[in-house]
Amino acid sequence: MNNDGHIKLNNTYLSLDETFYSLQAPEKVKEPSIFYYNKELAKKLNISLSENEIVDYFSGNKIIPDSKPFAQAYAGHQFGYFTILGDGRAIILGEIRLKDKLYDIQLKGSGRTPYSRGGDGRATLQAMLREYLISEAMHYLNIPTTRSLCVIETKDKVRREIELPGAILTRIAESHIRIGTFEYAAFKGMKQLRQLLDYTIERHYPELKNMDNPAQALLKKVMNKQIDLIVEWLRVGFIHGVMNTDNTCISGETIDYGPCAFMNSYDLETVYSSIDTQGRYSFGNQASILKWNIAKLAEALLPLIHEEEKESIKIAEEIINGFDEIFQNAYIKMMSKKLGLLSNQEGDIDLIMDLLRLMSKYKRDYTNTFFILSNNGNPFTEDDEMDLFIRWKSRIRQQDPAKTQKTMQNTNPAVIPRNYLVEKAIRDKKEFERLLKALKNPYDYGNVKEEFQHPPESEVGYKTYCGT
Repeated sequence: MNNDGHIKLNNTYLSLDETFYSLQAPEKVKEPSIFYYNKELAKKLNISLSENEIVDYFSGNKIIPDSKPFAQAYAGHQFGYFTILGDGRAIILGEIRLKDKLYDIQLKGSGRTPYSRGGDGRATLQAMLREYLISEAMHYLNIPTTRSLCVIETKDKVRREIELPGAILTRIAESHIRIGTFEYAAFKGMKQLRQLLDYTIERHYPELKNMDNPAQALLKKVMNKQIDLIVEWLRVGFIHGVMNTDNTCISGETIDYGPCAFMNSYDLETVYSSIDTQGRYSFGNQASILKWNIAKLAEALLPLIHEEEKESIKIAEEIINGFDEIFQNAYIKMMSKKLGLLSNQEGDIDLIMDLLRLMSKYKRDYTNTFFILSNNGNPFTEDDEMDLFIRWKSRIRQQDPAKTQKTMQNTNPAVIPRNYLVEKAIRDKKEFERLLKALKNPYDYGNVKEEFQHPPESEVGYKTYCGT
């Protein structure tokens, strides 16, 4: 950071072929003001700005010195169909360096770009507040995620079904390189594909640089990172809602909180997104969709994995064929922690699966069931549930009770951003601040406000939309 308070930005992404981006300044907005500023994140990033600078820079009305704003080009499989895409309403201002890592600073809702495809390039205040709340909640749940630095409210009205207040969100990400970016590079040509591979490895996984086959190594690395991420989603009942390849980050961070939601009653078929009419991205389908997405990354990387296509396909298939076992092992390990099982024993998998089956049968609240178990309570009432509870108690009796409880309370959140609470918070600033405060301590069992734990009376008809 310079002495005058300006942010020192890098522009390493612009070293790539110009087909990967379009230089584009944000469109100016009317009477911007700070709705919310993440002081804790700003401090972590060594950003120290005056209030006027925050408003000017993060509204896009002024350009940060050293910034060369641009919109990214990429492709993606959306609901299974390939299309050329790009940032239609987002501008990357540059990268900020923190120790040995670069972080993108992106404005979301900053106006039209060459990739807007007829859109207005803007975002509503409610949609940006939703992303702020949920991305920050994910961070405090210890799940890899992009983060939100601030929300700038504007006097511009954004036309959706009705006119709504406009806003711009500042998003922080380890990068915005997606599986869809590799699909785009492969579509463009060998030169672009190799360039993107080298840049991605240098930026995210420099340990792969000297591997015999960097493309193969990257495929494995991304698959493992994404499996770890999905297992974390399943741990807290998170449903992304739009797992297209352009929303699958190479860094392993959760990105794009448009139609996401958190599951209440345990049900593998839970889906909230208004556009996911077939349940493609339902809670229980997320791992299989990830495997499909990783296969698309493999397809894009084929020319770099081996010069002979047959051999390249064989190598890629071997990697993808290992997905199911890696996922299952990671999933069982995570679920064992949710139940406080400190070692692997025969019968543990049956215990886990029987519990989930009964939770589904009796529509038990996913978060609260594990919260009560973690707090030495009994959430069950039916005979078959009581039988299972006795089995579980017998199993954990062999362990140190303090270690068991600590493991469970570090794994099972007491509070999640329940959908109805989020809807309430994005309409009232006081409610927004109250919910955000609660979400910052999801594992603090000693200071839980019950009002944030109640599931909704009904979620019949509740839908989420791609507002972000």
